[in-house]
Amino acid sequence: MNIKTLSTTQMRKDISDLVDIVSRSRKPIVIGRRNVPEVVLIPFPAFWNGKLSEITNINTYSKSFDFLKDEPEIYSIKDIKTKYA
Repeated sequence: MNIKTLSTTQMRKDISDLVDIVSRSRKPIVIGRRNVPEVVLIPFPAFWNGKLSEITNINTYSKSFDFLKDEPEIYSIKDIKTKYA
């Protein structure tokens, strides 16, 4: 997969506009150096559950793991029900 990566130089120049774009579009922007992805600028979750940790909330309510919907199932129900500890 070829991810379009925004340079850190461009990000520094346009940070305000990039924040607006991510906030409005709700789509992440990849930032990196020498065309190598390093970080992702993601929208803050629209729904916030104060009982969970910040990272749990962000991963739950953002689109951080949306890519998994296209991944093949690698565990069966039996695998999930098996206790390993």
